[in-house]
Amino acid sequence: MIKGIRPLLRGSTYSGMLFACCGAMASLPLLPFAMLPALAWPSAPYGMQMVVTLLVWAALIGMVGLARTTRRALIAFARRLLRVQLPDPVAASAPAVSGPVTPSGADRLRTPLWLLLHMALGWTGALTSGVLVIAGLTLPVGRFRAEAELSLFGWSVRPDSGWQSWAAALGCVLLAAAVCVLVTSALRWLAPRLLGPSSAERLALAAERELRLAERNRLAHELHDSIGHTLTATTIQAAVAGEVLSADPTAARAALRSIEESARAALEDLDYVLGVLREEKAQTAPTRTLADLPELLDRLRHAGAVVEPELSDELAQVQGTLSRAAYRILQEGLTNALRHGAGGPIEVRVAAATDGLEIIVVNRTRSGTGAGTGPGPSAFPTSGHGLPGLAERVRLLHGEIEAGPDGPQHWRLAVRLPVRLSA
Repeated sequence: MIKGIRPLLRGSTYSGMLFACCGAMASLPLLPFAMLPALAWPSAPYGMQMVVTLLVWAALIGMVGLARTTRRALIAFARRLLRVQLPDPVAASAPAVSGPVTPSGADRLRTPLWLLLHMALGWTGALTSGVLVIAGLTLPVGRFRAEAELSLFGWSVRPDSGWQSWAAALGCVLLAAAVCVLVTSALRWLAPRLLGPSSAERLALAAERELRLAERNRLAHELHDSIGHTLTATTIQAAVAGEVLSADPTAARAALRSIEESARAALEDLDYVLGVLREEKAQTAPTRTLADLPELLDRLRHAGAVVEPELSDELAQVQGTLSRAAYRILQEGLTNALRHGAGGPIEVRVAAATDGLEIIVVNRTRSGTGAGTGPGPSAFPTSGHGLPGLAERVRLLHGEIEAGPDGPQHWRLAVRLPVRLSA
């Protein structure tokens, strides 16, 4: 008994019944237009006129449901009054992984069907509960020397005594409340099925979520590469500046300028990533391509590293996504060389050919260590995400990666990417 009363105490029951009644009232303006065919056929039987009127009325309501704005409004009202979770409808022209979302014929009929059921449940609930409430209010008048009779489907009850009148009135009120609960429950059950996303929209939403997750993952890699490289380089450059500050002020100033440039570039990357993660207004992404490779190598030299680059003349042909990815791969490889290198020269080879882009970074390591391990006493702390992030980036570009010891005291990172001459 208590479980049956609990739904009556919820605000969603009353707001849901209000939603049902609003659907019934909203269909009234179409009723005069639905009566026109019946008025034009006065000789038809009354029953036939009623059937024609109802059919035309249903057709007009269904036509209203074909408008996309109608569905948007219904979803907004259902969220507010029915308390159901419904996502915004996907625009028909919204791009997805497999192309624009094109609803099928059955999907287009879901909103008209909802409107018809909404109207039918609204009128049924409003009329039935209204009659029961009126009956519940008038039956007790028999106690005040008036006669009242309740008739339903040929079955009549005429309370004779006061307690029978009050019992019948209470039963009518409870039945009216039960009708409200049933109508609201039916609408709450139907809303996700008819107003919720269709199969095509669910695929589009899943593809959109996948793209957002991929973008966030890419941003995490970008942030790791940029901030990790900057912190490593600036730490070494600060140490170099401190050592040569008195003996060579010019070299110390150059190291401090390099720290400033590196920090400014990292702050640009950080501001962009944080803006995207906070879903703020889209900003222009800082672009680092192979054209910025000389600047990256200069920052390493200012940090005291000996860099031996071998760059091909065809790097200008590598553009767009591949050029940006190649820069980040080199940045991470050189950062690892700074963190775990033993002070020897860092060999950098970048060669572009017609069939692929080859990137090789070789550095000297401490005895018995590798670039990805970093266990030596002077090694930088590492998160362990560098090489896995590189492998994932290369895999997304359909490339090949090799990373590991190259002899007893060297570490070699080799990446080969298919060349794409445009973004």
